Amino acid sequence: MSRILIVEDEVHLAQGLLFNLEAEGHEVSAVESGEAALELLIHRAELFDAVVLDIMLPGVDGFEVADQLRAARNYVPILMLTARSRPEDVLKGFASGADDYLPKPFELSILIARVHGLLRRTQWLREQAEGERGAIGGASANGTPGGGNPASFIAAPGPHDVFAFDGRTLDFNTLELSAPAGRIQLTLMEASLLRYFIEHRNENVSRKQILEEVWGLHEDTDTRAIDNFIVRLRRYIEDSPGTPKYLITVRGIGYRFLPEHE
Repeated sequence: MSRILIVEDEVHLAQGLLFNLEAEGHEVSAVESGEAALELLIHRAELFDAVVLDIMLPGVDGFEVADQLRAARNYVPILMLTARSRPEDVLKGFASGADDYLPKPFELSILIARVHGLLRRTQWLREQAEGERGAIGGASANGTPGGGNPASFIAAPGPHDVFAFDGRTLDFNTLELSAPAGRIQLTLMEASLLRYFIEHRNENVSRKQILEEVWGLHEDTDTRAIDNFIVRLRRYIEDSPGTPKYLITVRGIGYRFLPEHE
């Protein structure tokens, strides 16, 4: 049985979600404020498998809740609900650490499907971690490249599950990045953007491409919001984020990922 937390100040909506998610066989709790959610998730360290989080909350809003959870290294999957469905708000939610978003009003069946998608990922990561604890060897046994070796995908359960370049390894099974500075837990959106850059490595990628092909946003928007993600990714993968050599800016176009930097 999965545990789901609903953070929603519209009582009738929260009760409707609670009833329907319980009918799906989940254990569901509901709170009406960001402060109450942080009390449960951080201060009491209660374990949930997914959080349905409204943005427009009294006091601490949904963006801040997601920010604080990720800062506390709590990576519970978050489905963000928002009546503010402008692309800028969606990107702000992703930047805060949300894994998915759903604009209000929404179809109940769509919300349930989105929640089930996040729960499948939680279960998948849990099984992956348990499998790794029981495995002998690990990525090094597959020949993880070190500094100077060509970038490559490593043999893994799927064709694009692990990518290594210049002493850095991205594991899309566990959403982890191993770099010289240490190990970093990625959000789903960060991992999705990195995967897109990997699939289009050595190519110019425009901000419009990222909006449409990574996040499914088809409206005109100020694409500079994407720059916040790029700054964060550079902190993860670059030795000197201020002078990047792997994830470079292409003036007037967007970005280019160069894993085999000379």
